Amino acid sequence: MSKENSSNLLRGLICVAIGAIIWFIPAPAGVGPQAWGLLAVFVATIAGFILQPLPLGAIAIIACALLPVLGIMKAGQALEGFSNGTIWLIVSAFMFATGFIKTGLGKRIAYLLLSRFGKNTLSVAYVMSAADFIIAPFTPSNTARGGGIIYPIVNSVSLALGCDAKSGKNKRTGAFLMYSAYAAVITSACIFMTGASNNVLANTLTEQAFGQSLSWMSWFEVSIIPGLLLSIVTPYLLYKIIKPELTETPETLALAKKELGAMGAMTGKEKVLCVIFIACLVLWATGSIHHIDSAIVALLGLSAMLITHCIDWSDVTKQHGAWDVLVWMGVLVNMAAYLSKFGFMKWFAATMAAACAGMSWMTMLIVLCVIYTMAHYLLASNSAHIAAMFIAFMTILVAAGAPVIPTAIILAILCNSASFLTHYGCGVTPIFFGTGFMGQGEWWKIGFVITVMHIVVWMALGLPIMGILGMM
Repeated sequence: MSKENSSNLLRGLICVAIGAIIWFIPAPAGVGPQAWGLLAVFVATIAGFILQPLPLGAIAIIACALLPVLGIMKAGQALEGFSNGTIWLIVSAFMFATGFIKTGLGKRIAYLLLSRFGKNTLSVAYVMSAADFIIAPFTPSNTARGGGIIYPIVNSVSLALGCDAKSGKNKRTGAFLMYSAYAAVITSACIFMTGASNNVLANTLTEQAFGQSLSWMSWFEVSIIPGLLLSIVTPYLLYKIIKPELTETPETLALAKKELGAMGAMTGKEKVLCVIFIACLVLWATGSIHHIDSAIVALLGLSAMLITHCIDWSDVTKQHGAWDVLVWMGVLVNMAAYLSKFGFMKWFAATMAAACAGMSWMTMLIVLCVIYTMAHYLLASNSAHIAAMFIAFMTILVAAGAPVIPTAIILAILCNSASFLTHYGCGVTPIFFGTGFMGQGEWWKIGFVITVMHIVVWMALGLPIMGILGMM
């Protein structure tokens, strides 16, 4: 057996052991055997998501199959999660990402902005941030957006400017461009509910556990002002911290114009995708008027892309990330929902409320948000972070009197912000870190500064905005 297989086997056995320990511990008073058995499988699944002895989808399938076998759920109940509309919203949005990449529209948007505003290093950073902001609503994967669209472009710009990590030539410039582009990807994930799959997971878990949820537009209304502030401040702060050697970058303008020339005139499919893109945004923003579910809007957009051949069905079947999300999120969300239906969450909330009696919920929110965010040092996945910690922290805070929706938004957003802490913060982080322009120590130091800034902005500005919007 190879060393890797031995390691995976050990991690798998640890997950099984965790579930078995919970299974055989007597359930506390007020918790039924179904709820306690489900908790054992749920916690073992979360451990699997963190340790990853197998891919997330494989772990979820195993958990789903075990639920009826162990007598915890009926087969139909175990499979209910795959009918969740919010998860299908994410699946459809992954297909939009495919459309942006396949038609070239994502690159065209970025290069158009660079050709007009890329005259100096700082403006290049702002242009990449603007490009990511435009694309983010339809790419619920930092890896797809950052790795598939943003990184190749900023890497081309770095090469055009003569940035070389190995020789050290213009290394600070390369470090600035790479980290600011990475920061843009993470910040956009905070702004849009469909900017990251973990956002939708958090919203779905909130709906299942507490009976409340946000619309796409409500999330945007809360996050747009703090998000834009961070989008403006972050590149400038990084510029001052990293101190790139190059300030003026006429090469960027030339590169962008060259790439646009090579792409030629805007194709018919790009134009069609623009129309579909705008139409979906309008439908999402006016959901309170026409009452069409956000997931159906996304599926209509996917249907339009298929009919107009912006993407083909083969592109849909090849989008492994989307179907992987459907599987593991469908199983995980369903288990969380049944923990509530079986009465476990009610018992847990009552227990936490008794333990937190007399403590200000706002004080608890601040303290627990810091703990929740910094815990990401131990995690390498935003989805695993949400799966492992979101419901527990939500339950504690709601039991102390915190309002459900504001608490859910803050915790969901800070999970994205925590990605800055390490060079393995989320799926896309190693792509930018791997360029070698910045060492691990510097990455961690800068990441800590940016993360603290995010915590302060989202707490100090985000919460008052939610109050003004009547959410508190």
